[in-house]
Parts: sequence; structure tokens; C-alpha cells
Amino acid sequence: MTEFLAATGAPVYAVELDPPLILGLQRLTKKFANLTVVPGDILEIDFAAIAKGCCIRLYGNLPYYITSPLLHRFFESAHLLDAIHIVIQLEVARRLVARPGTRDYGYLSVLTQYFSQPSMALKIPAEAFRPPPEVDSALISLKLPGEKARLGLSDEAEFMEFVKTCFAQKRKTLVNNLRGIAEPVKVKATLAGLGLAPAARAEELSVAGLAALFKKLAVEAASD
Repeated sequence: MTEFLAATGAPVYAVELDPPLILGLQRLTKKFANLTVVPGDILEIDFAAIAKGCCIRLYGNLPYYITSPLLHRFFESAHLLDAIHIVIQLEVARRLVARPGTRDYGYLSVLTQYFSQPSMALKIPAEAFRPPPEVDSALISLKLPGEKARLGLSDEAEFMEFVKTCFAQKRKTLVNNLRGIAEPVKVKATLAGLGLAPAARAEELSVAGLAALFKKLAVEAASD
């Protein structure tokens, strides 16, 4: 992947933690002057230092066990990113592109779709890898920005915490999951104002719907 990207002539920064793989990448720099090897943990990389005022694209085969922390890390630097193209576990990829009302739709779907426009570009069977893993994979493309561009939320971190609470127990209603934030009667009234049933669950609401609920409950809490 690194060699293919470097062959385009564009500046390429290869972030790698594994020493043997770093050595292989450093050998590639003799062939490609536009390739820079950055030894280190991708979770700790300073994307702004790499971007240097430009918009960057991320490519990679992610370690499956830290996919969620990596997505959070990437989206913290969303203002620096144009697109993300990553190979991840197929089950997780389905969650990122899931639509409201489906089994796979949850917090990770909302997070991803708030910051980006995800699409599954390619499904990759386990046999494509040596040695083959126990799961299938997928190449997913995330084009930035996502719903964030039109929702205009002032406190994204607070909104994401709100979404986590909404999905805390997926089988419970929003009224129950939000008891620690607002009185049930207020949540029911707010849901009714949005055209939703009192027994609505988080999985029924789009990113925009969750943002509308967040804003209305925040306004009501401020006026109390």
C-alpha cells in the first residue's frame, strides 16, 4: 500500500510502530524521495505537524482491536482530513454505514456519520490474508465532512456523550436511558414535539434527529 501511494509522487508519511516493518519502509525511502517514515503509535501522532496547513488523506490496515479508539483519534483531527480509507473488520464496517432502524445502527454509526460520509468500498474474505484471520474484512471510505457540516453543534464532545447515553442500553427507550439527564415527562414531551412516540429508542433516530433531541433538551435544561 505504501509503495503504491508513494508511486503517485504525492508526499506520503508512513506511520509504523513495528520495528521490522519500519526497516522495510526505510528501504522504500531509497526508491521514493517523497516518502517519509514516522516511527511511532498512530494514536499519538500529531496530524497537524504532518498536514502543515494542508488537508490530508489517511490510508491503512488498522489493528482491529483498536479500531474504535483510532476512529475517535482521527475524528479529533477532522478539520485536517479530506478522506479516510481503511481496512477494518467487516462487522465493524457494517456498523459504520448502518442506517437508523437497523440492527447494526448504534453509537459508532452516529459518531462516524456525524464526522464523515461512510461507504463500504470492498468486502475482503479472510482467505485474502496470510495467515487468514478468523473474520472477514472490508475496505471502508470515509469522506469528510459528514452531518457535522449542516448541524452546527457548538459542543461536539457533549453531544457525543449524549449519544452514548442514548444508546447505553439499546433495548431500553430513550425515556429510560435519559433518566439521568432529564425527567421522563420532559423527554416524552420533547419526543412528541419531534414527532416521535414516547417509547422511541435511539436506534430509530438519525444523526440529525439525535442532534435535534440534544438541542431541545439542552435548551429546556437551561431555561429551568
